[in-house]
Amino acid sequence: MDCGPTCLRMIAKHYGRNYTLQRLREVSGINRQGVSLLGISEAAEKIGFRTTGLRIPLSKLQEIDLPCILHWQQNHFVVLYKISGTSKKVYAISDPAKDRIQYTAAEFSKRWTSTRNNGNPEGVALMIAPSPDFYRQGGDPEKGLSLTYMLGYLLKYRQLIIQLFVGLGVGSLLQLILPFLTQSVVDTGINTRNLSFVYVVLIAQVMLFLGRMSIDFIRSWILLHITTRINISILTDFLIKLMKLPMSFFETKMTGDIMQRMNDQSRIQSFLTGSSLSTVFSLFNLVIFSFVLAYYNVNIFIIFLVSSVIYSFWIVFFLKKRRELDFKRFDISSENQSNIVQLIGGMQEIKLNNCEQQKRWEWERIQAGLFKFSMKSLALGQYQQFGAFFINEGKNILITFMVAKTVIDGQLTLGAMMAIQYIVGQLNSPIEQLLGFLQSFQDAKISLERLNEIHEMQDEEPVEKNFLSELPLIKSLSLQNLSFTYPGAGNEPVLDNISLDIPEGKTTAIVGMSGSGKTTILKLLLRFYEPQKGEIKVGNTNLQQIGYRYWRSRCGIVMQDGFIFSDTIARNIAVGDEYPDMTKLLHAIKVANISDFIEELPLGLNTKIGAAGNGISQGQRQRMLIARAVYKDPEYIFFDEATNALDANNEKVIMENLETFFKGRTVVVVAHRLSTVKNADNIIVLDKGIIIEQGSHQELVSRNGEYYQLVKNQLELGV
Repeated sequence: MDCGPTCLRMIAKHYGRNYTLQRLREVSGINRQGVSLLGISEAAEKIGFRTTGLRIPLSKLQEIDLPCILHWQQNHFVVLYKISGTSKKVYAISDPAKDRIQYTAAEFSKRWTSTRNNGNPEGVALMIAPSPDFYRQGGDPEKGLSLTYMLGYLLKYRQLIIQLFVGLGVGSLLQLILPFLTQSVVDTGINTRNLSFVYVVLIAQVMLFLGRMSIDFIRSWILLHITTRINISILTDFLIKLMKLPMSFFETKMTGDIMQRMNDQSRIQSFLTGSSLSTVFSLFNLVIFSFVLAYYNVNIFIIFLVSSVIYSFWIVFFLKKRRELDFKRFDISSENQSNIVQLIGGMQEIKLNNCEQQKRWEWERIQAGLFKFSMKSLALGQYQQFGAFFINEGKNILITFMVAKTVIDGQLTLGAMMAIQYIVGQLNSPIEQLLGFLQSFQDAKISLERLNEIHEMQDEEPVEKNFLSELPLIKSLSLQNLSFTYPGAGNEPVLDNISLDIPEGKTTAIVGMSGSGKTTILKLLLRFYEPQKGEIKVGNTNLQQIGYRYWRSRCGIVMQDGFIFSDTIARNIAVGDEYPDMTKLLHAIKVANISDFIEELPLGLNTKIGAAGNGISQGQRQRMLIARAVYKDPEYIFFDEATNALDANNEKVIMENLETFFKGRTVVVVAHRLSTVKNADNIIVLDKGIIIEQGSHQELVSRNGEYYQLVKNQLELGV
């Protein structure tokens, strides 16, 4: 969902200014669905750009200033940064989800154009140009976590790392002795026909082999210990930070996004303890064996060095080409998958409308595209394989010839020739590991940048702010001139300048049609978000002065999307206690009228529910959430559609129990089912974010207003 802010960040970088992705998200009004072109435009103008939105044909696209942002495949944003070629134009795209990719005119038009004007296909583009204000603003400083910071996790285990390097040094020295032993077997043992000497050398080789194996085993255990500890440390630090973030962060972030950032931790850990350490080991071997090879023959060392450099450049060059081709193939494969699902799922409609042939032809065209890219991929793979094989084998043949010639010329012994062949074999692996290290390093940098976005965010409850940790004597709540709009460009206000008093010790109900702002009031009271205008007060104290954790500890909450953990019933009700208080637990179960359900279970309160246990119905789930709120024994109670999944009998019993429990507490109940709010002391009627009526049930019914219509239409009470 970050494609819009990322495109804007790329263009800002093009003009020499760095902006963090988090800041661009905030100014573009991103939400769970992403960001609109209007949001990107408004964000661009806030950081000093001038923008113009266009709907133009492909032929006019080359006349506008680049780079620009394009609406891509009707669900994505990309940056067009170059159009090259004359007769056959090539369009260069920077895709935030993929990479830099080049498209032909036909490929580009298929992905960009979305409408037709007099038969001519058109697409949407956003022209962006910097104004003097853009350069005055200066951008954001590049800060946050760095690889140096990450290396700090390694330094905690410096003693173990020293042991690893000692093992590395000993292992490399043992490995270094092997070519010399091989040479001595041939030159001394075989040439002098001294079998006893050969036995001694072979015994030495076996001892060296056992020594290397032992060192490798010990090194693996040490590495596992370091890897596990670092992984836990990085993930723990991330979770600590995550749990300090504001509630609004989790309202706008997809679960997959947060999970991906947790996976980023493993990529960094893998780089620190896998790629980096193994590359250090490989580099050590590379340097040592390079010196040994140079000691035997400088010319052979130069041949190896030059060919290895050429081999590396060849591999890196084709990796980039293969990646670009793979992204294009991914698009077609994705389209193919969607098409097959559509064919199978829509077969009834296809047959009813006699469009079998047309839909089959669509599928065949996709297969043709897949075949085309498979051919290109195969050809590219063969070119890469041929070149790599030619360079590698050519090097080996040339080295073999050079070594053989020096042996024939008497400049080298036969044993030295075998030693050189062994050394060259040992040098090939470090080169390949270095190439893998570069890729791993790039991945770690990307992951680090994503983690920075989390670590740079301000905590919900910063340490430097002195929040109150007690409630004022007067505990009534009041909303004064409150307005709120959810993130997203062009969104209408959900609450529009409302003022509302919620008396202490009374029950206040909020009703209204869907989208009228009922749940938003609860979220503001629970500090999911801060008011954009106006204020919320507890007595005479602004709610913003009270600590988040303390405030929520005084509130019992049942949200309509409340979560049930994979745990026992007891621990699901007493979520804040390591060891539940049985008296409070049984009271909560009684109030929520859930004892019959629990008694039917073989393990009772110790029965595991949630994703890893028994499935429960929506009504049982709601009663569990009500029991959780009651167990907390709060001063404030907030219910959001807390009984909408209950049958009439259960609802009647629970509401009677709750009326007793509500006495002396400040209660706010949001409901569609108006039968749950009839006995409230004050009923607020909302419509499109505005309070249109308030009063008791009897007062509002007697007015024949909006509440009367809700009661009449929804509950059919016959009033």
